[in-house]
Amino acid sequence: MPWARTDWMSERVKFVAAYLRGEDRFTDLCQDFGISRKILLSRHPRMALPAVSTIGDVLKRHGLVRKRRRIRRSSPYGDRLRHYDAPNAVWCADFKGCFPVGGERCHPLTISDGYSRFLLRCQGLRRPLYRCARSVFESAFREYGLPLAIRTDNGPPFSTLAPGGLSRLAVWWIRLGIRPERIQPGRPDQNGRHERMHSTLKAETARPPRSSFRAQQRAFDEFQVEYNQQRPHEALGQEVPAYFYRRSSRRLPQYLTRMEYPAPFETRRVYPNGVISFGTTQWYVSACVAGQRVGLESVAEGCWRVYFGGIPLGLLDPRRFEERRERQFSRLIPIDDDAVHRRRPYRR
Repeated sequence: MPWARTDWMSERVKFVAAYLRGEDRFTDLCQDFGISRKILLSRHPRMALPAVSTIGDVLKRHGLVRKRRRIRRSSPYGDRLRHYDAPNAVWCADFKGCFPVGGERCHPLTISDGYSRFLLRCQGLRRPLYRCARSVFESAFREYGLPLAIRTDNGPPFSTLAPGGLSRLAVWWIRLGIRPERIQPGRPDQNGRHERMHSTLKAETARPPRSSFRAQQRAFDEFQVEYNQQRPHEALGQEVPAYFYRRSSRRLPQYLTRMEYPAPFETRRVYPNGVISFGTTQWYVSACVAGQRVGLESVAEGCWRVYFGGIPLGLLDPRRFEERRERQFSRLIPIDDDAVHRRRPYRR
């Protein structure tokens, strides 16, 4: 079989095609093709190279590249993350990546105290859904009380694509007086203490996985006891997490009270379909807050910022609605598009 022939132009086309596919970093592509990052233009400064968009159009017409899927992300968390300055100031929570256990998928839900690193819960769930997660948090609240804030990533069930990134779990926390905090996408270091615990948890309980769900949960429970009460931690001066942790004085209430807002605010109850009535118009807020009261703060003439608890959800601007009367409901202007949202939101 003869050797395949190639030339510099073919190699250049291959290089551009690989770059547009986005399979590797630009630096790695240059290394694979044996060129430096600037060699194309430095060796041929007068060569009129086609624009990247032009090359991309040619490759698309021939079916050589596929359109990248757009990733929809939840609304960015607009407040500062709290400091771990005392027990129960911030709890950290996350789902450790799932793995097979006895023919099923195990999704470990972990909750820890950010200050003391005390592991409050490590519960294996078959599905990472709202009802399953809520039962674990409710159990932790009954045993340890309520924190001031809970820090998570931006995935479900902690966050959704709804305004403010609200989810049903986050709405429940807010009604309990707990502030949901979310790290920035791609910044696991903002929950670094919890992530560090996860690596130890995985090494000692999931490599290899146990033979059944019951055996796997027994391994989680044993790890939790050892981690909290027997294993010294370097960052804690070689003390164990249980030495620094204290239960919260804020107890889980038997009944949830309705949301209250400062006196200047207008309030509206959200209909079961996630809509509120304001003026002569209906505005879609979120199905996550169906049946709840939202607050409306006047921020400019004719414009209102909508809150659930202390979480800003978006801007209600009737003037913009006049341009979109073909819709059944008008939608709030997202916070990141809100020109007046930069004013510091009120704090409850």
